[in-house]
Amino acid sequence: MSEVFDCTTPEGLAAGVDAAARAVQSGQVVVLPTDTVYGIGCDAFDAAAVAAVLAAKGRGREMPPPVLVPNARTVDGLARSVPPYVRHLIDRFWPGALTLVLESQPSLTWDLGETNGTVALRMPDHEIALALLAEAGPMAVTSANLTGRPPAQTVTEAQEQLGASVAVYLDGGPASGGPASTILDCTAASPVTLREGPLTRPEVDRVLDEAEKREAAEAARKAAAEAAAAAPSRGRAGPRIAGSRRRR
Repeated sequence: MSEVFDCTTPEGLAAGVDAAARAVQSGQVVVLPTDTVYGIGCDAFDAAAVAAVLAAKGRGREMPPPVLVPNARTVDGLARSVPPYVRHLIDRFWPGALTLVLESQPSLTWDLGETNGTVALRMPDHEIALALLAEAGPMAVTSANLTGRPPAQTVTEAQEQLGASVAVYLDGGPASGGPASTILDCTAASPVTLREGPLTRPEVDRVLDEAEKREAAEAARKAAAEAAAAAPSRGRAGPRIAGSRRRR
């Protein structure tokens, strides 16, 4: 039987996160609130649990779930060949509604579905989600709904759709009701918008343009400093030659 925890109080949050983390670590599926909609998720490294998430939604392997992370430091452990511009996007928009598709680390033993060697990463801006991720580690999380139906905005809506396929439900109150996250494909030299959500392309481009200008200014400053250091000094007296002083 599924457990439901009211996480709107400190006590309920602590109990709920503890129960959900234990469920995730034992290969079970949980529902959690995020900064967009409610999500259904599991341990990202448990292939059977990921399959259970997809089965609960009625979704196939051709639509692999994104992975939610507790902090930006996790990115380098999960992705390789991270372009420099991704750091600027993370600094500006994480935690938040921005999902970044990157090349997956080939050494990782996970099976999220048909990913073509990529992984979609996001750090949510939600206290309950981050608390659970801090305890359970990276989680494969997708919207808490049956495929073809609207994403759950409350834990009750999630229960109505997913029922006993979920071990633990964390109730954080109504979701924000905002659109799903913006998704950028960051496997190339510049990002490609796969889905526009709360963050528009002009906002993304503005951050990247500002970062490029800062980097250009810093490069020019360093070049000027190196040139100044390499240039011969002027007005400095030459070395005194021994015995050159005239005796009186």
